[in-house]
Amino acid sequence: MSEKVMQIAEMIDMLPEQDQNLAYEFIKKMVLAWDPDFTKVTPKERRELEEAEADPELVDMNDIDWD
Repeated sequence: MSEKVMQIAEMIDMLPEQDQNLAYEFIKKMVLAWDPDFTKVTPKERRELEEAEADPELVDMNDIDWD
């Protein structure tokens, strides 16, 4: 978790519960406006995916006989 995210979490934690709920709903609305289907990845997630795909031990799910 980034330092900025931790600072935001600490600030929200200082608020009364009702205001925490308001902050949560606001953040949720911002995230949904940015990515309504939760399909975008952050730069960190992109790097992790690229590193995983470069792993020679990675098995493509299409190569698995699921039956």
